[in-house]
Amino acid sequence: QVQLVESGGGLVQPGGSLRLSCAASGSIFRINTMGWYRQAPGKQRELVAVIISGGSTRYGDSVKGRFTISRDNAKNTVHLQMNSLKPEDTAVYYCKAVVVRTPTTFPYPYWGQGTQVTVSS
Repeated sequence: QVQLVESGGGLVQPGGSLRLSCAASGSIFRINTMGWYRQAPGKQRELVAVIISGGSTRYGDSVKGRFTISRDNAKNTVHLQMNSLKPEDTAVYYCKAVVVRTPTTFPYPYWGQGTQVTVSS
């Protein structure tokens, strides 16, 4: 099995910063893609940022220029640096990892339990 544990959420004022982290553990041969998604009340889950093992990244339009995703392949961790936060960034943020568990298995997506980010004065 594979577990994803997120940390770093909380309450921050508009314009502030937060850094989210996600650590993957368990039966892992390789992690292809790691990323962050978010879901606000009454809305669909949306892409925040993803990063593949080679380092290429993709961001949601609403966070470009404000958020930065990075990963440590040796530690199976991914981070999301969030700057210039806005009230509309308020959501539960979920970590996702597409994991290959053995050399002969297909990639499979795993999700973390989510961490709340609230941007409010």
